[in-house]
Amino acid sequence: MIPSDLLILTTAIIAACTFGLWLLSLPLKDVSFIDAFWPLGFGIVAWISYVATAPEHPRALLVLALTSLWAIRLGTYLWSRWLQEPQEDQRYQAMRARRPGFAWQSLYVVFGLQGALILIIGLPLMAGISNAAAPLGLLDALGMTLFVLGFLMEALADAQLAAFKRNAANEGKVLDTGLWAWSRHPNYFGNTVLWWGLFLIAVADTQNWWTIISPILMTWLILRVSGLSLLERGLRKRRAGYDAYAARTSAFIPHPPRRS
Repeated sequence: MIPSDLLILTTAIIAACTFGLWLLSLPLKDVSFIDAFWPLGFGIVAWISYVATAPEHPRALLVLALTSLWAIRLGTYLWSRWLQEPQEDQRYQAMRARRPGFAWQSLYVVFGLQGALILIIGLPLMAGISNAAAPLGLLDALGMTLFVLGFLMEALADAQLAAFKRNAANEGKVLDTGLWAWSRHPNYFGNTVLWWGLFLIAVADTQNWWTIISPILMTWLILRVSGLSLLERGLRKRRAGYDAYAARTSAFIPHPPRRS
């Protein structure tokens, strides 16, 4: 189990971070930068767990290193993307339009909710770091393999998308080359795979199997809430030829495109 004092400390720090970011959003009139905090929040959870419990087992250091690598890579990518956007993300613009008091409501519907999700999904990180005891073995190797594959796919997909968007000639077009020819959302698929990898490393000590709620929740969020389903609705409206692209390309799990 996760030490209660670690849970309390982590909850307090994440709550303080999200509250501070909410205060920052008020003069900016923009909450989009919370997306960049999403991966960084898990890095914070991992580092709190490591510093607070001072584990000596190599599994703890492995979970910390992998989480930090992913958090820095994705956080930097999302932060730079936010800096390049001239206005608030369309998702949050729509929420702001529907809610007259959105500036204040965003404390719990955006920042508070994201903080809570970070704590729940971060449970394997806390458990894997604070309870590391069993020797490294096959489950760790499998988890490491999944993490590396997922990390590389997410990073490569993001790089291909960024390069595509930098070309002004691609405005309004659909990216259908590289990994994006095999999946409409290869970055999300990679993210899902790497989180299952982190979970397997954390549960190599079998008392942590209950944290399976983390990768299940992450997968559900990507597939049904803030990932595929939300993006698809907007892309079909804004991108000419998206329906044809969707007809020949897998929505999630990469595989060769279908013939016309």
